Amino acid sequence: MRPLTEDETKAVFEKLANYIGKNLVHLIDRDEDDAYCFRLHKDRVYYLPLPMLHLATSVARPNLVSLGTCFGKFSKTGKFKLGITSLDWLAKYAKYKIWIKPSGELPFLYGNHVAKAHLGRITEDTPEHQGVVVYNMADVPLGFGVTARSTIDTRKLDPTGIIVFHQADVGEFLRDEDTMF
Repeated sequence: MRPLTEDETKAVFEKLANYIGKNLVHLIDRDEDDAYCFRLHKDRVYYLPLPMLHLATSVARPNLVSLGTCFGKFSKTGKFKLGITSLDWLAKYAKYKIWIKPSGELPFLYGNHVAKAHLGRITEDTPEHQGVVVYNMADVPLGFGVTARSTIDTRKLDPTGIIVFHQADVGEFLRDEDTMF
């Protein structure tokens, strides 16, 4: 487990800024008692409290499987991909949100994009190609994605038009349980 390099940090923060915007400061600048840090272990980026990091130094690297919250992983080409395990933090600080109707929950949880027919609410002034957190109507975070259209363009769209491109959802815990960790 090692600290992120400058390029890795830039890639992670750019991806996070797409979803939580200026609220990224809340992940980084925390109280001294509640300090967290980002660490890389086997191409995966973890977000963990400093006391946990100090305890982990007593475990050998080959024996360490996971630590803290896995925010995502780097591909072999060096691109960072956010994982569904980061949903709790993204939902807490999300700048743009979308709520889907009960009829649209299952298709989204099976990995499909969100159509306008399934749209319940959307945050005002959401731009196109912006990261959003997808909630059900009971405010339970289901996953995240990228908007296909802005809020204004969404109103003019037909019911079968795609509103949000699927990135990750909580159904991945079941679909990809063999390869997730």
